[in-house]
Amino acid sequence: MDRLAYLRALGITPWHLRASQPVSADPPVEPAEPAEIVDSMAYQPVQTSDLQSIDLTALRHHVSQCQACELHQTRKHTVFGEGHHKVDWLIIGEAPGADEDREGQPFVGPAGQLLTQMLRAIGLAREEVFITNILKCRPPNNRDPKVAEIHACHAYLDRQIQLLEPKIIICLGRVAAQALLQSELAIGKMRGQIYHLGRQQNIPTVVTYHPAYLLRSPREKRKVWEDLKLARAHLLSLA
Repeated sequence: MDRLAYLRALGITPWHLRASQPVSADPPVEPAEPAEIVDSMAYQPVQTSDLQSIDLTALRHHVSQCQACELHQTRKHTVFGEGHHKVDWLIIGEAPGADEDREGQPFVGPAGQLLTQMLRAIGLAREEVFITNILKCRPPNNRDPKVAEIHACHAYLDRQIQLLEPKIIICLGRVAAQALLQSELAIGKMRGQIYHLGRQQNIPTVVTYHPAYLLRSPREKRKVWEDLKLARAHLLSLA
């Protein structure tokens, strides 16, 4: 079973995806071990329909009490996200790290400092955007999120997007991009174009490298700069 089939089997509500140019699929991702699938069945993911009547404040409280996956057993804090509640830009990363888990805020470590610099480079203060992650709890040892964990947080992110009504979304890193856009493409093939997220909202979405990756591979910063300029130019074209 490939990754998308596995996501469908778990009952994830699919998001509509349109790319500005055709793309081809990478080889399928290896499926999870059977034990992971069995373990995930002990939890019941929150449904988007359960959250339709609540605002961001209530949603934050809901997240803080969440036990929809095994990550609630090891977290110190949930990390809902931060920023202005009416934004043009929504920044979505992968998952909290150790610093974020300890403080309950997104992107507060070295990668967060670089993200702040990236935003400043295109004329944005951190307070002018909203920053969140695919997962609201830290995976132990910063491992990649499991499919079941992404599924468990799907409704929270979906409701955040509905309430924030961003004009553009930036996906940071492979995990966030593949999960949000329901794609198996390598991030190098996903970046450099505009996607449109959501059947009704149709939000322009740009994929770029995660700041943590840039700390290890600083030569890729130029590509991120190009991606951010693409997002800014597209946003200005909508004005």
